[in-house]
Amino acid sequence: MKTGYKVADCMTIRPVTVEKGVSLSEGAVMMKDKHVGSLLVMEAGKLLGLVTEQDLVRKALAERKDPAKTSLEEVMHSELISITPDKDIYDALKVMRDYNIRHLPVMERGGLVGFLTIKDVLKIQPQLFDIIVEKFEIREPSRKPLIGSSSEDISLCEECKNYSEDLQETDGLFLCASCRGEDEEE
Repeated sequence: MKTGYKVADCMTIRPVTVEKGVSLSEGAVMMKDKHVGSLLVMEAGKLLGLVTEQDLVRKALAERKDPAKTSLEEVMHSELISITPDKDIYDALKVMRDYNIRHLPVMERGGLVGFLTIKDVLKIQPQLFDIIVEKFEIREPSRKPLIGSSSEDISLCEECKNYSEDLQETDGLFLCASCRGEDEEE
């Protein structure tokens, strides 16, 4: 399913960046002041990594690191998934869903040209919300039974664990249309 919108149409052209060496506390203040949920860490114009609010909580605060003495590089993601500006935003959302990420640096010829977030996409194409919802799944399906269903009535795809009224046996597994590859459009 193509939308007709390219990543370049939705991306932030001037994302919030910081130079290598910035402390966690300085980075957190910058995120608050700029109203953003992530920072791109740069060195001499080259993208080194990405720090999100989640990184600050999980890799710094929860680990009791001193925010004034710890640099952003110590908690940033340095192996980044990126996308090019000419890709359709549907493809960008699929990448986000598949890698369970919400932020994509936009790269062209080895350089950073923009930044794409789920919020950027939803501002342009709110109907793509369904694609984003697909990334959320029940972490413990056995603890969350479907109300009013007996165990033999529950229709969960054996691949993605999502509820489906259209399960069909394929190679010994009961799969939904998506996992059978029947609902993809190019």
